Order: sequence, then C-alpha cells, then structure tokens
Amino acid sequence: MNGIHPFRVLRARPLWMASGVITGVLAILFGIFYVGPNIDPAGHTKNLPVGLVNSDKGASVGGKQVNLGAQITGSIKTSTASGGKIDWRVMDEKEVTEELGKGKLYGALVVPADFTSSVASLTGSSAADNPVRPQLTVLTNQSAGSIGSNVARQATTTAAQGTSLQLGKQLTAQTQAQQVKSPTAARVLLADPAAVTVKDGHPLYSHSGLGLSAFYYALVLVVCGMLSANVISGQVDHALGYTHNDMGPLRIHRPLIKATRVQSLAMSSTLMAALSLLMGTLVMVGTIGIMEMDASHLPLLWLYSVAAIAVSGIGALALLAVFGTPGMLVVTLVFIAMAVPTAGATTPIESLPGFYRFLAEFEPMRQIVGGVRSILYYDAQGDAGLTRGWVMMAAGLAAAALFGFGMTGWYDRKGLHRTPAETQHKEPAVKA
Repeated sequence: MNGIHPFRVLRARPLWMASGVITGVLAILFGIFYVGPNIDPAGHTKNLPVGLVNSDKGASVGGKQVNLGAQITGSIKTSTASGGKIDWRVMDEKEVTEELGKGKLYGALVVPADFTSSVASLTGSSAADNPVRPQLTVLTNQSAGSIGSNVARQATTTAAQGTSLQLGKQLTAQTQAQQVKSPTAARVLLADPAAVTVKDGHPLYSHSGLGLSAFYYALVLVVCGMLSANVISGQVDHALGYTHNDMGPLRIHRPLIKATRVQSLAMSSTLMAALSLLMGTLVMVGTIGIMEMDASHLPLLWLYSVAAIAVSGIGALALLAVFGTPGMLVVTLVFIAMAVPTAGATTPIESLPGFYRFLAEFEPMRQIVGGVRSILYYDAQGDAGLTRGWVMMAAGLAAAALFGFGMTGWYDRKGLHRTPAETQHKEPAVKA
C-alpha cells in the first residue's frame, strides 16, 4: 500500500482529458454517422429507380389511332418536375415484375391496356351513360425498403395525378371545341379523369417485418460477430495469462504462455470461425424456429449466416488486435455507426448524401443485408444482391486478414511485445 486514496485518481488531469476526448469524439461521430444520413432522405434522393410501364393498346378516336399511354409515359419520362430525384425506367410489365422481384425498383407506374378506350368512353358520341373511370396503377415495393418505397409511391402518385389533371384539361377543351354534349357523369370526370390505384408490386409474407426482417436479421449477424470478437479476444488473452478474468467477486489468473501478436490473432480467428457455426445455427433457431420469421432456402441462409458472422467477427478481431483497447470503439464505429445508416435497408442508398453513398460501397452491413434480402425476399437470385454479398464478404475477409496479420506482424518484428499480466501489479504514482 502506498497510502494514496483511490479517489485521488479523479484529480488526475490526464484521466479527465483522455476520457473526455475519447467519449466526446465517439459522441459526435455517432451523431454524424448514425443520425446525419437520415435527417432528410427525400431531400437527398437522386436517381431513385422507378418503373414506367405503358400497356395501353390504344383506340380509334375521331377516326385516328390514339395511344394516350405512350403520351403519358413519354411526358413523365421527359419531365423535370421531380428535380432528378426519380430515375424513370421505361419497361414492359414482365420486366417491371422481374425488377421489383429483385429489389432493383422501388415502385412503378403502370398504364393499363384499356386506358385510351376508357378515356374515349368519357367524350364524343361514344360516351357511355355510366362511364368506367380510367385507371392508373401505382406499384409499391416494401421489400426494397419502406422509405424508398414511400418516396417512389409519392413520386408515382404525384405524376399520375398531374397527368390526370393535364389530360382533363385537354379533354375538356376538346369537348368544348367539338360542342359535344357528354353525359353528366362523364362531364364530372373530365376535369380529373384518371383514378389512381395503389398495389403492392412484390407482396411479402406476413412474418417479414414489412420488408425489414432482412435488415434486422443481418444486424443480428453483424452484432454477433463484433460482440463475440470482444469476448473471444478477452478469453484468449486470459487463457494465455496476459490478462485477468473477473468473474463477479473472483479474479482468476492463469500462468503466462508467451505468444506473439500474430499467434494470438490466429487463435482468436480460429475460435471465431468455429463458433460462427454455433452462432449461425442459434440465430436461425431463435428467429425462424422460435419467432417464426418467414424464410426459405434454409441451408443457404444458414451458410450465409455463418459466413457473415465469421467475417464480421474476424474483421473486428483484426481491429482489436491492431488498436488494442480503443479497438472496440473503432469496431463500434465501423460496424454500427457507419454501417447501419448506409445499409440501404431503411433509407435507400439513392436517398443518402454523397459521402454516405461512398461509405455504402464497402460498409459491411450493406453487403450482408443485400445477400439476406435476396435469400428471404427474392428467391436467392444472384443479381438481387446475393452475388455481391458473397464477393464483398470475401473481399472483406481478405482485407481484414491483410490488415490484422500485417500490422501485428510488424508489431512483432519491431519488438512491441505484449506486457504479461504479472507486470501489471506495479502501481504507478498518481500525478495530481
């Protein structure tokens, strides 16, 4: 005992300064990375892919063949009303169904086959006493993300309503010019002739979290990897005798077994790879077996889950090995603060500011979410995100191995060896 009261540590300025700087930087970075991208998704939206389908077969009006569907889709495609927020992609019904089924479209606007003939029934000598109101169909896609689907729905609905009003002006002017007396019901509809119907373009099962189950499932995989990395790293250090292990009031210490930093990282990574088999299995048991989450392609989902946990965990272990104690803060920033907002699951990538779009190209959550979403929602199609998920996980594993083993190998060559636990008994003087 040196006679110094433990609370005198609180008088040490370095303690306050170091703690203040670290926690302050963590707080501001979390605010910037976690909250910043989601403040104004609609305002940052650029080139959100939305389908535009003209199935209109046209009709003969006044002796001329007219196709109002082509006129409408052409007008929307060339319009600048969206300010570049929407990337209108003209395609047929089969293509739009396929693209919605791969998560490549956030919605679509469909002009039906009888649109022109329905409009013609409102005017002229062929006007019906009980006209059928022309329909424009807005397709949504919750599986691609709720915010993106809502932005697309708003854009397509606005475009459809604007088109209806513009068409109404033309029809009203045409009727007045021809001095044709239309039925009362038809005249009421002329000002705003088209009804807008909203449908789900890619329906999901009821236990799919309204299109968010893939995101939460992927988040569980990443969190399992990063938290397990912290546990495994500590357990390996304890097993080697480099650190104590506190179990409640008990402090357990093992004899020192000297190991290089590279050897420690290799042992930790081996444990992570092996235990990922257990964790991936139990995640599926919990989410699918107990909570009854809708899922298919279960063997593939299991393999992908195990790989995602292993890659996330080994990446976290590499950061812990290189940065030491601050490594967990770096892991939290990389795998949570910067990863979750750029995952493209809640806020679409097209609705993020430019810097966050750049982060989304390599942040782990985006890649893992894409693969899980493909398996759960899109029949495990490779070009629906699964291929990218596998490729980017392989690239991430390679990068983690190069960085982790490269840096720890350099530490070992420089003689920056780890301090055994028994040398930590010396109590440094506290500078007030």
